[in-house]
Amino acid sequence: MIDNAKTDSNLQLRICSMKTTLVSKEDSKSGELWYVVDASNVILGKLAVKIANILRGKDRPIFAHHMDLGGFVVVTNAGLVKTTGSKNDKKKYMFYSMYKGNERHFSLSDMRRRNPEFIIEHAVRGMLPRNRLSSELLK
Repeated sequence: MIDNAKTDSNLQLRICSMKTTLVSKEDSKSGELWYVVDASNVILGKLAVKIANILRGKDRPIFAHHMDLGGFVVVTNAGLVKTTGSKNDKKKYMFYSMYKGNERHFSLSDMRRRNPEFIIEHAVRGMLPRNRLSSELLK
């Protein structure tokens, strides 16, 4: 809706008023959705993007970047997720206990055997914003 229009010699300026819809907390929690995702034979990055978008609520029409509007995700067959190239041997996860010389590295194939859900959780955590909201989204 155009409120008024001003014209100069070559410049035409239009001031528009925008209608903003605010989402209340009651509206945001009314339609919580649960998703069950089968990770077998799916590429890790593509799966992590879809999970991160569901957790943030970007797949819903009432998305607001400052609120937790997303659903819940349950991942099955996390150990069967695929990776491209030679990431199985070359990709390393580093853990440090804050003691000198106590730095441990595990390859992707080791993590697949030890803790397969960590692979997906780590990839999704990297795709969420770095603020207080991300810790709530990962719960």
